[in-house]
Amino acid sequence: MDITKDIQPMTTFRNHSAEIMQHLKDTKRPLVLTVNGKAAAVVQDAQAYQHLQDLAAQASAAEGIRQGLEDMANGRSRPAREVLDEIRAEYDIPR
Repeated sequence: MDITKDIQPMTTFRNHSAEIMQHLKDTKRPLVLTVNGKAAAVVQDAQAYQHLQDLAAQASAAEGIRQGLEDMANGRSRPAREVLDEIRAEYDIPR
């Protein structure tokens, strides 16, 4: 982040939105908008935001797999057939 370019007052964004939107698209860096000198919002190019969303989803999936492997290693699992049989019995679902 370049604080001379990536932190701007909200009024600058309002007055120069087209130029700032082009800057966001070119740099792929987010822009912190301030009100009365305090951070109020973050604006980002849609493509860069989607990339962050994709990275977060991948990290979430990896963490889920890690937790599942940890559960298996620590005996916190049951065979699928056992669980499915319980569900069938609870909801009276024929096999």
